[in-house]
Amino acid sequence: MAYVDHAFSISDEDLMIGTSYTVSNRPPVKEISLAVSLLLFGILGIVSGFFMAYNRVGGDRGHGIFFIVLGCLLFIPGFYYTRIAYYAYKGYKGFSFSNIPSV
Repeated sequence: MAYVDHAFSISDEDLMIGTSYTVSNRPPVKEISLAVSLLLFGILGIVSGFFMAYNRVGGDRGHGIFFIVLGCLLFIPGFYYTRIAYYAYKGYKGFSFSNIPSV
């Protein structure tokens, strides 16, 4: 009969006892709404900035350029996290709601 060292063995009981890690693939509503609002305000800032720069609202084009830059800063993270949420909702491989950081 062979000697078996049970101190280093892994069984189903060992895996079930010490884990409190659970994976939840529920959509984080607050984070997704923040991402969508960043996306929409970014689009609004870019469009209004182009309008302001073209028509020289405020006397020069500086105000329009400021709104374009501000709109780009809002658009980029809004688009990125909205895209992750959409792909996770559709079930694409490699995308999950856990990829969206909590607020």
